[in-house]
Amino acid sequence: MSPPLPAVLRPLFVPVGDNPARVFGMAAADRAKALAANAGMEPADLPQSGHAVVLANLGFAWDPAWAKAIAARPGSVLVKDGHAVLVHVLEGGDPGPIAAAMRDRQPFVGDGYDLLDADRAELSYDELRKRERRFVMPRDGGNADAVERASYDASYKGVTDVLTLYLWRRPAFYLMRWAAHAGLSPNVVTLVGAVLCVAAFFLFYNGYYWSGAAAGFMFMVLDTVDGKLARCTGTSSKWGEIFDHGIDLIHPPFWWWAWAEGLGEVGHRLEPVYESLIVGAIVFGYVAQRVIEGIFVARFKMHIHVWRPIDSRFRLITARRNPNMVILVVALAFGRPDRGLELVALWTLVSLIFHAVRLAMANARADRGRQIISWLS
Repeated sequence: MSPPLPAVLRPLFVPVGDNPARVFGMAAADRAKALAANAGMEPADLPQSGHAVVLANLGFAWDPAWAKAIAARPGSVLVKDGHAVLVHVLEGGDPGPIAAAMRDRQPFVGDGYDLLDADRAELSYDELRKRERRFVMPRDGGNADAVERASYDASYKGVTDVLTLYLWRRPAFYLMRWAAHAGLSPNVVTLVGAVLCVAAFFLFYNGYYWSGAAAGFMFMVLDTVDGKLARCTGTSSKWGEIFDHGIDLIHPPFWWWAWAEGLGEVGHRLEPVYESLIVGAIVFGYVAQRVIEGIFVARFKMHIHVWRPIDSRFRLITARRNPNMVILVVALAFGRPDRGLELVALWTLVSLIFHAVRLAMANARADRGRQIISWLS
């Protein structure tokens, strides 16, 4: 969810026109208002005297990042093929002629506005978090599928793990779209995922590894679905964000401990001290990597995974839950779940060393007075 704009910069958001086309089962105006609210604006039905206003042409669908960008740029207009898509009318300005042109599908002819062409303008990294997927497209009854796919792609993080980015990207889209049309909230999806997450823990603990892996992978897919659903429908909430990220942050060490405890049920129990060392290495490495990431964000105001291309590529396979599950399942397929846990411990320590070195390199570079910026900027 985007942080709210300061009060002095918070314009009203007014949809203009009438469009019967529905995206993710939502009326055009309702979805536009929801996305605007997440971008820090106050939705309204009409402009109000004494308020700046962002007018939104309901004839177009757009990446929500554009709404935040236009809201933060008083006197700016986003245009597509010469038509105004989003316009930030200054306090005291007259939005009437612009709104009339939007309703009549006339080209934008306003004076004194900072024009951003949707086909050429680029948003900064802070606004978009990636270079691509900044879409603007006409919205009509015949292209709802294209708009939904573009919106889903726009909601994807620029940097994530290989499973999320490639393996279940398409299946998660269809699940997310079904959930949206069914009227399910992101928190409901998160709750179902949480149940599967707990089920995976108990299944691992009792040595039912294949069943646990199935529950775990379903949870991992839903962990993608809930966030995308929130972003695509504008239904993000602070509680939902805490609920989702809290589960993501806390559960992995419990899974790996449960996996270790279940080894005795399948005839591969580890010696107690050795088990403690293996699980301890995984938990320590996991926590330490999170700390390193936090330090990097605190000092350089960006995630460590987007500093240089090598950091983004390593994020695909770094020792997080999803890559670790691949290691465990492959080992399980060979009948050695104990070896899988050992490999996870090894890979966790390798990943920890990599991130520690990258943090040290960034600190050394900054101490020499050189700027630390993302390659995605």
